[in-house]
Amino acid sequence: MSHIAQDWEPVVLRKNKPAGGAAAGAAGGAPKGGTSKQTTTGVDIRKLEADDDDAPMRLPTVSQDLRVAIAQARQAKGMSQKDLAAKLMIPAKTIQEYEAGKAIPNNALIAKIERNLGCKLPRNSK
Repeated sequence: MSHIAQDWEPVVLRKNKPAGGAAAGAAGGAPKGGTSKQTTTGVDIRKLEADDDDAPMRLPTVSQDLRVAIAQARQAKGMSQKDLAAKLMIPAKTIQEYEAGKAIPNNALIAKIERNLGCKLPRNSK
């Protein structure tokens, strides 16, 4: 059995220089210096930037009709949010978030709520 030794040689990372020298920097017909507004595949950069807008991505939340349906079914059974959560063996905060519309919908949890409340709830599309 051979003994594996640690390799202590430093690793140096460098950018590869273009093979053609300075002329290769202007490859693709685009002038060097950032004046081109198209990518190498021909897509206009201004369109890509307009789509980005640095806006944070919004996750889908519970719909209004699901919020109301859960609250109405729970109240029809005479249960509090805490009672329903205990029956489902989940934190009470989860039920609060679903009824407040702050939760990210989970179809498995919605099915569990349906079984315990004995009613059909609206689902989010896949």
